[in-house]
Amino acid sequence: MDHPSVLQHFSDTYAEARRKFVRAAARRGLPVESEQLPLRGAEGELLAMDVVRDGPAHASRLLVVISGVHGVEGFCGSAIQTGLLEEGVRPLAPDTAVLHVHAVNPYGFSHLRRATQENVDLNRNFVDFRQPLPVNAGYADIHDALLPQEWPPGAASEAFLEDYRQRHGARGLQRAMSLGQHSHADGLHFGGLEPAWSNRAFRNVLRRHAAGVHLLASVDIHTGLGPSGHGERIFASFDSDPTVLEQATRWWGPLTSVTTGTSASIPMSGPIQTALHQECPHARHLGICLEYGTHPMPRVMNALRAEHWLNRTGADADRSAAIRQDLKDAFYPQDDDWKRAVWRQGREACLQALAGLADTCSFPLAA
Repeated sequence: MDHPSVLQHFSDTYAEARRKFVRAAARRGLPVESEQLPLRGAEGELLAMDVVRDGPAHASRLLVVISGVHGVEGFCGSAIQTGLLEEGVRPLAPDTAVLHVHAVNPYGFSHLRRATQENVDLNRNFVDFRQPLPVNAGYADIHDALLPQEWPPGAASEAFLEDYRQRHGARGLQRAMSLGQHSHADGLHFGGLEPAWSNRAFRNVLRRHAAGVHLLASVDIHTGLGPSGHGERIFASFDSDPTVLEQATRWWGPLTSVTTGTSASIPMSGPIQTALHQECPHARHLGICLEYGTHPMPRVMNALRAEHWLNRTGADADRSAAIRQDLKDAFYPQDDDWKRAVWRQGREACLQALAGLADTCSFPLAA
């Protein structure tokens, strides 16, 4: 599966990625449904969350493959989805379907932002806004040091963050930065004050395609954490059935967990898997986040801070372009070996999920 043609699935822009995805679906004779965002992309192109279903309309078993929750991370997931369609990867059993949800955050994908047009981090947005919002007091302590008025940050800002790390540990600093916050609308990992457009659109997709599913698998593709080219498989299900984790491990092999501290990631305040749990109430859900490492954490975090500083304060055109390019490079390495590794692991994870869905004896449908 290391044929050079797999590199053709990867794209340089959102517009190119969308064209490849739509074209791959057309070659398979599969229709594309589009949730269109009423904004334009970086090239003036239409922005949309595109959905392709392969399999029966009322299948009781469903694999959902998700890309672009964090916009600029969508290059990787889009390539995997396009490759699966081009290669003809499809359900292995009757009563089973695959649902590709492409570019959940099309604005961020196109404009090279991790956040949405609302500056919302979608994996902190799937919370109950009718209830008091989660509080992350640690973020308030470090916000001004993370995003100072001038960029690059001065020695005082970096010393403040280093002091916080010394007092709370590296994991404590990561938690303060990344858990999610609802207090600083211009800050990092802002969870929003209402459901974002992408939140609402994704739920609409699930209501059309997954509400009656009884056995649900999901592979949610991300980049930016961990060793370069390694796809960490992070258990991502809120299912209370104690056999779900055991069965997910049979499908995908050893899994890490944000709740036990074995993952490079930390728990998030409102991840997209919340919608899978809420909108598919009759389903057992076996899910993973496939998190690909790119570059060392300091480079990734500094690129993310710079882009948020840019969004917060503005800069001239040349400097803006350089900052956005640096963010893209941080989450999407231009290295052929990295891309081949991404493809191999993504393909494998989806095939393992389809094999698991087909194995009805080992895991019967939910009642």
